[in-house]
Amino acid sequence: MSNHAVLNPADHGELRIDTAASAELGDNVMACATVPAEFRSVQAHYPIVLRRDLATGKLEALALLGFETGENLFLRSGRWDAPYRPLSMATRPFLIGRAPTPDGVGQVHVDLDHPRISRTGEGVRVFDASGQPTPYLEDIAAKLGDLDHAHRESADFFAALDRYELAESFTLEVTLDDGAKNSLVGYHTINEEKLSTLDGAALQDLMASGHLARIYMIIASLSHFGDLVARKNAKVAGG
Repeated sequence: MSNHAVLNPADHGELRIDTAASAELGDNVMACATVPAEFRSVQAHYPIVLRRDLATGKLEALALLGFETGENLFLRSGRWDAPYRPLSMATRPFLIGRAPTPDGVGQVHVDLDHPRISRTGEGVRVFDASGQPTPYLEDIAAKLGDLDHAHRESADFFAALDRYELAESFTLEVTLDDGAKNSLVGYHTINEEKLSTLDGAALQDLMASGHLARIYMIIASLSHFGDLVARKNAKVAGG
């Protein structure tokens, strides 16, 4: 369950956030949403895969963090074991809310039932003693603004993938050092054969819009499946 409220110093002047990384704080997810605008940073550490929403048929992008539901292989001793944390994870428990109108102004909301909300009086303050945003909140607000803008512009990228039929489903089966098998199903990646046969006009369209570079970032990110397997083997072995 969630309990969203518009963040403000009158109601949340004493609010503190636990910024550690752990399963108890809600970080135990095997994948998280990512947006094309951050692919350059995400692809340096995580495999990027695509998934099609069964209800809408629309594509979305995910950064893979593990192989099983509830498994995040980047959690280690209360920290996130990678230099970059995807924006959808880095901004929790905050989010952008807006009125359901085309020109609705975004506001910072907070999920007051999120496990990151400190119940002990410890953690990072959101507002200072005078009610002004702390550097922590200013950083969160900037990230939320980036995420909101990137989410809005991402529709054009996914539409281009569909326009040129570049998304294909794949299944990955991983055999661990102890013989156990993990399977990934229900995801899509870039059809490289289809990409290689696009004509000049299609490639020009993708290049001019900046989509082609992001397509290659998805392809490059798949090299991190090996890293993810290594993390899984280390976890199984107790490392």
